[in-house]
Amino acid sequence: MQRNKIIVILGPTASGKSEVAIRLAKKFNGEIISADSRQIYCDMNVGTGKINGQWSKVKGQRLFISEGIPHYMIDTVNPKTDYNVSKFKKEADKIIADIFRRGKLPIICGGTGFWIKAIVDNISFPEVRPDKELRKALEALGADKLFKILQKLDPERAKTIDKNNKVRLIRAIEIVKTLGKVPELNNELGIKNYEFLQIGIKIPKEKLHNNIKRRLKKRFRQGMIQEVENLRKKYKLGWEKIQSFGLGYFWIPLYLQNKIHLVKFRKAGSRQGGTFNRAGKKELFEKIYSAEKDYAKRQITWFRKNRRIIWLKNHKEINKKAFIFLQSN
Repeated sequence: MQRNKIIVILGPTASGKSEVAIRLAKKFNGEIISADSRQIYCDMNVGTGKINGQWSKVKGQRLFISEGIPHYMIDTVNPKTDYNVSKFKKEADKIIADIFRRGKLPIICGGTGFWIKAIVDNISFPEVRPDKELRKALEALGADKLFKILQKLDPERAKTIDKNNKVRLIRAIEIVKTLGKVPELNNELGIKNYEFLQIGIKIPKEKLHNNIKRRLKKRFRQGMIQEVENLRKKYKLGWEKIQSFGLGYFWIPLYLQNKIHLVKFRKAGSRQGGTFNRAGKKELFEKIYSAEKDYAKRQITWFRKNRRIIWLKNHKEINKKAFIFLQSN
């Protein structure tokens, strides 16, 4: 029996995944499922590099549309909500089944490696409820200490986690202490039902870093700092919650609180605060730029362990590989 086919477009941040996925969706009658642990949240647009799009009603269903292509698992979750890979997997499974039911091609696009792995390898996730006593004890520790604890408990998870993100570090320790190990894989369903083509975007390191820098400059112009202030006001989020999203969302709250040696001042005669000096913004830029580069390195480390990924460098190669995959029995 021929299995249903799914294309996965993955790679590090700023490698051009979204553009590739949209091109393939247009060419092969596809719809896109985002596998990005930040872009799934509402009102986190600039800092996550969310694609331009709008919500529209299509045959009675409310969909996020970009360049005429429906996108799922993007701009859907309240930032107050604790969202995780288990919830993503359940929702994505339903969406994939619906896309196949309508005779279209599911294209998974993103850089959150574990979320992609959850779909491709059909990982089964035992429920791990929050342990209040453990959390209270861990919250008293600094990020450095938490990272060292995780390294001892689960060295593999430590290689890919943001070591400055206390919320994620605490959750990772909580899971490992509860389960004693990472979740077991249950491959039977995935092997039976779906066949995957995993394409990684191959990009030279220097070009990737240039892309990250250019994109970050654009985000600053688009109001990345103001977006964080708006998140705090609209959703009544604490600074630590915003920082749990990582990268720019980690550093900007520190900047706004003058905690990374940056100066916030009010213009003379102005009733509006929140004007920042150029030296402060420059330092903030460098902090986020460094964090983005480190994140890209962790993503590449994660993906390189997967021998099933085919790394390609341009649209022509990708289109050819996708065509052959979809035509094969």
